[in-house]
Amino acid sequence: MAKLVFSLIFALISALSCAAADNPLSVHVLNTSTGLPSQGVEVSLERKVGSEWRLLSRAITDIDGRVRALYPATQALQQGHYRVTFETGAWFAQRGEQSFFPEVSVVFVLNAGVNHTHIPLLISPFGYSTYRGN
Repeated sequence: MAKLVFSLIFALISALSCAAADNPLSVHVLNTSTGLPSQGVEVSLERKVGSEWRLLSRAITDIDGRVRALYPATQALQQGHYRVTFETGAWFAQRGEQSFFPEVSVVFVLNAGVNHTHIPLLISPFGYSTYRGN
Protein backbone atom coordinates (compact mmCIF):
# COMPACT_ATOMS: atom_id res chain seq x y z
CA MET A 1 0.00 0.00 0.00
CA ALA A 2 2.80 2.42 0.90
CA LYS A 3 4.48 1.71 -2.44
CA LEU A 4 1.23 2.51 -4.27
CA VAL A 5 0.83 5.83 -2.43
CA PHE A 6 4.47 6.72 -3.09
CA SER A 7 4.06 5.86 -6.78
CA LEU A 8 0.94 8.00 -7.08
CA ILE A 9 2.61 10.96 -5.36
CA PHE A 10 5.70 10.61 -7.57
CA ALA A 11 3.51 10.48 -10.71
CA LEU A 12 1.62 13.59 -9.62
CA ILE A 13 4.81 15.51 -8.91
CA SER A 14 6.24 14.45 -12.28
CA ALA A 15 3.09 15.55 -14.11
CA LEU A 16 3.08 18.92 -12.37
CA SER A 17 6.76 19.41 -13.17
CA CYS A 18 6.06 18.78 -16.84
CA ALA A 19 3.20 21.29 -16.81
CA ALA A 20 5.49 23.94 -15.27
CA ALA A 21 8.18 23.18 -17.84
CA ASP A 22 5.80 24.23 -20.64
CA ASN A 23 5.89 27.79 -19.27
CA PRO A 24 9.25 29.57 -18.92
CA LEU A 25 8.51 30.96 -15.44
CA SER A 26 7.10 29.57 -12.21
CA VAL A 27 7.19 30.72 -8.57
CA HIS A 28 6.73 29.05 -5.19
CA VAL A 29 6.07 30.70 -1.82
CA LEU A 30 6.72 28.91 1.47
CA ASN A 31 6.09 30.30 4.95
CA THR A 32 9.17 29.39 6.97
CA SER A 33 7.49 30.28 10.28
CA THR A 34 4.92 27.49 9.77
CA GLY A 35 6.71 25.26 7.29
CA LEU A 36 3.66 25.38 5.01
CA PRO A 37 2.98 26.57 1.46
CA SER A 38 1.60 30.10 1.18
CA GLN A 39 -1.70 29.75 -0.65
CA GLY A 40 -3.35 32.98 -1.83
CA VAL A 41 -0.33 35.27 -2.31
CA GLU A 42 -0.88 37.76 -5.13
CA VAL A 43 2.00 37.72 -7.62
CA SER A 44 2.67 40.04 -10.56
CA LEU A 45 5.19 39.83 -13.39
CA GLU A 46 6.60 42.89 -15.13
CA ARG A 47 9.14 43.35 -17.92
CA LYS A 48 11.47 46.34 -18.13
CA VAL A 49 11.08 48.22 -21.39
CA GLY A 50 13.46 51.18 -21.58
CA SER A 51 13.19 52.81 -18.16
CA GLU A 52 9.61 51.63 -17.46
CA TRP A 53 8.15 48.44 -16.01
CA ARG A 54 5.24 46.95 -17.99
CA LEU A 55 2.80 44.55 -16.38
CA LEU A 56 2.66 41.16 -18.14
CA SER A 57 0.57 39.04 -15.80
CA ARG A 58 -0.95 38.58 -12.36
CA ALA A 59 -1.73 35.38 -10.51
CA ILE A 60 -2.48 33.97 -7.07
CA THR A 61 -0.53 31.11 -5.54
CA ASP A 62 -2.38 27.80 -5.42
CA ILE A 63 -2.88 25.39 -2.50
CA ASP A 64 0.79 24.34 -2.85
CA GLY A 65 1.97 27.96 -2.76
CA ARG A 66 2.80 27.84 -6.48
CA VAL A 67 2.11 29.69 -9.67
CA ARG A 68 3.15 27.11 -12.24
CA ALA A 69 2.79 29.32 -15.31
CA LEU A 70 3.44 33.00 -14.63
CA TYR A 71 4.75 34.03 -18.06
CA PRO A 72 1.92 34.93 -20.46
CA ALA A 73 1.13 31.87 -22.60
CA THR A 74 0.30 34.07 -25.59
CA GLN A 75 3.74 35.70 -25.71
CA ALA A 76 7.06 34.33 -26.87
CA LEU A 77 9.81 34.54 -24.26
CA GLN A 78 11.84 37.70 -24.66
CA GLN A 79 15.29 38.08 -23.17
CA GLY A 80 15.46 40.91 -20.70
CA HIS A 81 15.00 42.23 -17.18
CA TYR A 82 11.90 41.13 -15.29
CA ARG A 83 10.40 41.77 -11.89
CA VAL A 84 8.18 39.48 -9.85
CA THR A 85 6.37 41.15 -6.96
CA PHE A 86 4.84 39.11 -4.14
CA GLU A 87 2.17 40.90 -2.05
CA THR A 88 3.39 39.44 1.24
CA GLY A 89 2.09 42.19 3.55
CA ALA A 90 -1.51 41.73 2.43
CA TRP A 91 -1.14 37.95 2.70
CA PHE A 92 0.09 38.14 6.32
CA ALA A 93 -2.58 40.77 7.18
CA GLN A 94 -5.32 38.41 5.94
CA ARG A 95 -4.05 35.95 8.53
CA GLY A 96 -4.02 38.51 11.34
CA GLU A 97 -0.23 38.79 11.37
CA GLN A 98 1.91 41.89 11.16
CA SER A 99 4.82 41.87 8.77
CA PHE A 100 7.75 44.14 8.11
CA PHE A 101 7.78 43.85 4.30
CA PRO A 102 4.58 44.95 2.51
CA GLU A 103 5.86 43.29 -0.65
CA VAL A 104 8.86 41.42 -1.96
CA SER A 105 10.15 42.33 -5.43
CA VAL A 106 12.65 40.11 -7.18
CA VAL A 107 14.38 41.58 -10.23
CA PHE A 108 16.09 39.07 -12.51
CA VAL A 109 17.23 38.42 -16.07
CA LEU A 110 15.58 35.90 -18.38
CA ASN A 111 17.73 34.60 -21.21
CA ALA A 112 16.12 33.25 -24.36
CA GLY A 113 18.31 30.11 -24.20
CA VAL A 114 16.93 29.02 -20.81
CA ASN A 115 13.84 26.80 -21.06
CA HIS A 116 12.52 27.36 -17.55
CA THR A 117 13.21 29.60 -14.55
CA HIS A 118 11.74 28.93 -11.11
CA ILE A 119 11.78 31.54 -8.33
CA PRO A 120 11.14 30.17 -4.83
CA LEU A 121 10.40 32.68 -2.07
CA LEU A 122 10.79 31.74 1.58
CA ILE A 123 8.88 34.16 3.80
CA SER A 124 8.26 34.91 7.45
CA PRO A 125 6.68 38.04 8.94
CA PHE A 126 10.06 39.73 9.33
CA GLY A 127 12.31 38.23 6.67
CA TYR A 128 12.56 36.55 3.31
CA SER A 129 14.97 34.69 1.10
CA THR A 130 14.93 33.80 -2.58
CA TYR A 131 17.11 32.08 -5.15
CA ARG A 132 17.03 30.79 -8.72
CA GLY A 133 15.44 27.37 -8.61
CA ASN A 134 14.96 24.82 -11.31
